Amino acid sequence: MITKYLRVFLSLITWAIALERVSASDPFDGKSLDAWSTLDNMPAPKSWEIVDGQIHLRKDGEKAGHIVTKEEFRDFSLEFEWKIAKGGNSGIKYRVRTYGNRTLGCEYQIYDDLKGKKVHPKNSAGALYDLYEPSPTKQLKADGEWNSGKIVVRGKQIEHWLNGEQVVSAVIGDDEWNKRVGESKFHEYTGFSEQPLGKIMLTDHGSEVWFRNVVFKSKVE
Repeated sequence: MITKYLRVFLSLITWAIALERVSASDPFDGKSLDAWSTLDNMPAPKSWEIVDGQIHLRKDGEKAGHIVTKEEFRDFSLEFEWKIAKGGNSGIKYRVRTYGNRTLGCEYQIYDDLKGKKVHPKNSAGALYDLYEPSPTKQLKADGEWNSGKIVVRGKQIEHWLNGEQVVSAVIGDDEWNKRVGESKFHEYTGFSEQPLGKIMLTDHGSEVWFRNVVFKSKVE
């Protein structure tokens, strides 16, 4: 039994050390959006901006579109604070890849549950969008207030955290995962998110959104 726990402890230490190899062009450095592009490889639009170290999507009448990292990543830990406009909808996608003519990935849902339209729990704040609903005990702050979030991707294991509580735990490829994917909008995309290498996306779903105090540790490819 001791040997088993020692093995687990050593594997976690090894994983943590590996994550210290942060990308030289950290996409969340709070200084520029040079590490980001549009889906068609153009520079990030001006509606995506850095203000006082925060990443901000302003809404000035023109849809900016999603932006993705230029680099691809495997395992990573991403801690951040987020704020959404009243009734707003946004998200952070990861393991983003192209499936036919669609660019898809797992998504940490950012949503104003309190003043947005009523949605299924799988599409609410903190959810693994359309796949795993967050814990019913989650605590969400009102629009205009800062929430803390965290995404951890380690091999096939995914964790979503919201305001200090782990609200989602999933294992890519296990029976529960396959069942949920089969019942979701992703059912037609073979091997959805099973490839461990992918980009990270900040989504534009028509709402103003802010990110700050981002700590990103990754295993860079």
